[in-house]
Amino acid sequence: MTDQTRETDLEQRIRELEQRLNRYEGSSGPETAFWALMHRIFPEDARKHMKVATREQLITARGYIDRWITRLDDANVDAAPPPREDIEVK
Repeated sequence: MTDQTRETDLEQRIRELEQRLNRYEGSSGPETAFWALMHRIFPEDARKHMKVATREQLITARGYIDRWITRLDDANVDAAPPPREDIEVK
C-alpha cells in the first residue's frame, strides 16, 4: 500500500466517523449507545426495514390520536352534565 493510498483510506475513514458522529449529535448517552448497538448487530438493509416499520407504526398512532382529537372537538364540552339521580338504598 502506497502512502497516497493509505492517506486516502484514512481520510475516507475520518469522513465516515464524522458522519456517524453527526448522526448522534444531540442524542442522549443511552440513545447513542442504542444506535451504536443497532449498527453493530443489524445489517444496513435490516435497519432500513426497521426504520420503515417504525415510521408506519408512528403513522398508525397518529391516526388514532387524530381520531381521539376529532371526537373531543366534536363533543359538546360546554354542555351541562346529566342531572344526578338520588337512589335510596334500603
